[in-house]
Amino acid sequence: TGQIPPEIGQLTNLVFLQLNNNQFTGEIPSEIGNLTNLGYLNLDYNQLSGEIPSEIGLTNLNYLSLSDNQFTGEIPPEIGELMNLMYLSLYGNELIGEIPSEIEQLTNLTYLYLDNNQLTGEIPSEIGQLTNLTHLYLQNNQLTGEISPEIGNLDSLTNFRLHDNQLTGQIPPEIGQLTKLLYLYLSYNQLIGEIPEEICNLTNLFDFPTLDNNNLCPPYPSCIEENIGYQDTSNCEEQPLCDEETEVELWGECYNIEETTNLSLQEQELTGEIPPEIGNLINLTSIVLFGNDIYGEIPPE
Repeated sequence: TGQIPPEIGQLTNLVFLQLNNNQFTGEIPSEIGNLTNLGYLNLDYNQLSGEIPSEIGLTNLNYLSLSDNQFTGEIPPEIGELMNLMYLSLYGNELIGEIPSEIEQLTNLTYLYLDNNQLTGEIPSEIGQLTNLTHLYLQNNQLTGEISPEIGNLDSLTNFRLHDNQLTGQIPPEIGQLTKLLYLYLSYNQLIGEIPEEICNLTNLFDFPTLDNNNLCPPYPSCIEENIGYQDTSNCEEQPLCDEETEVELWGECYNIEETTNLSLQEQELTGEIPPEIGNLINLTSIVLFGNDIYGEIPPE
C-alpha cells in the first residue's frame, strides 16, 4: 500500500518493473523518468491517480500498462516518444481529451488498449500508420466523428472494437481490407448509411460483426442481413424496389424495360387499376391478366 516512493528514480539500471495488483495510491512520481533503461513497466490494478506524467516518455520501453487505476487528465503527447513500444494499455481509467496524433510514431505497436475511459474527439487518421497492430480497443469512450478510411491500412488487425462510442458517418469500404479480423465490434454508435459490401470480405470472423444499435440503412449485405440487429432506420430514405433506369414496378414486382416481352399474371389476386408504367415495357408483345380483381380504364400508354 501507500505511494510509489520518488527514490525509485535512483534505480537507473532497472529494466523490469512490475508493481501490478497491489494497493498503491497517489501519483506516479516524475522521478520515474530517470529509469531510462526500463523496458517493461506494469502498474495495472492499483489505485493510482492524477495525470500520467510527461516523464513517461522512456524510449527503451516496449511494454507499458497502467490499466485499471484512477488516472485522470489527457494522454500525454510524450507517449509518442516510446518508439520501441509494442504493448500499450491504458484501459479502465478516467482519461479525457483526444487521442494524441503523436501516437502515429509508435509503429512497432501490436496491442493498443484505450477502452473504458472518457476519451473524446475523433479517432486520429494517423492511427492508420500503426500497421503492426493486431489488437485495437477503443470501446466505451465518447469518441465522435467518422471512422477514417485509413483504418484499412491496419491489415494485421485481428481484434477491432469501437462499440459504445458516439461515432457517426458511414462505415468505410476500406474495412473490407482487414481480412485477418477475428472480431469486429461497432455496435452502440450513431453510424448511418448503407453497410459496404466489402464487409463480406471478412471471412475469418469467428462470429458475425456486431453492428446493432446504429442507424444503418437497408439494403444490407447478404452475408450479414440476417444478423444485423436493431437499427434505427427512421432517417433512411425509402429504397426503390426496382432499378428506376432499367426496370418497371408492376404490382410489387420488377420487370426489365427492354427484356420483358410477355406479361402473364392471370389469377394472381391482383387488384386496382392497370398502372400506366406498363407502357414503358417497350418490347411487350403479350399481356394476360384474366382472373384478377383489376378495374378501371385501360391506360392509353
